[in-house]
Amino acid sequence: MPYRTTLAGLGLCLVVMAAPFAAIAENDDLERIRRAGIIRVAVSDNFPPFGDLGAGGKLEGYDIDTAALIGESLGVKLDLIPVPSTARIQYLTDGKVDLVISSLGKDADREKVIDFSIAYAPFFSGVYGSGSVDISKPKDLAGRTIAVTHGSIEDTVLTTLAPNTAKIRRYDDNAGAEIAFLSNQAELIATANIIAIQILAKSPLKKPVLKFLLRNSPCYVGVRKGQRDLLVQINETIGAARNDGRLNRISGQWLKAPLGDPEHPDGI
Repeated sequence: MPYRTTLAGLGLCLVVMAAPFAAIAENDDLERIRRAGIIRVAVSDNFPPFGDLGAGGKLEGYDIDTAALIGESLGVKLDLIPVPSTARIQYLTDGKVDLVISSLGKDADREKVIDFSIAYAPFFSGVYGSGSVDISKPKDLAGRTIAVTHGSIEDTVLTTLAPNTAKIRRYDDNAGAEIAFLSNQAELIATANIIAIQILAKSPLKKPVLKFLLRNSPCYVGVRKGQRDLLVQINETIGAARNDGRLNRISGQWLKAPLGDPEHPDGI
């Protein structure tokens, strides 16, 4: 009996001693990254202005510059890995990358699998029109003509919110909706902020002004579950860049608009 008690006690001791080591192993990404001197980041190479191939095939965009900020803050080399949007989270959970910085939105299902930083970029859908069009809420769309891409998120939300007298004109693609707006076939356009940016670039005389939001889904950095120290470091870096104007400059370059509050955008 004493012999069995001793073994039981020893087993309990080993479990207690192993627990801290298990916790450390689950929170070792930051230390490993610094030791290796390199951080692997999943990005997009075909989703401008967040991530795209620029001149000479070099990656550029909002996400690329944000990744550079984080690499610099850690004092490590940046390894950008283009990953399809459908594979971003899998690459992270499989350990193929250390972070995802690829216009990644947050929802309840994703939060069960990975952790998210604070927001670093605005991404939202809204109803846009020229400054002279006086609307600020869905009921103001009564009698108005709105262009939208058929089957898009904007189409779904707009159909739910707009009054029956709104004239929703649906087009097969973003280009069709843009043309309708620019050629005055529609007073308004329901679209994403990055599409509104493209419209502004094509026709600065007809500046699209955000009238009201349809859906807000800001961008976050994706971090593996359990990597508390790395997540804290990422949040500190993003917070500092938001406060000192570095992210505002990135937003101005790629989104052609001030950063504002990514969680609560009020216009572009």
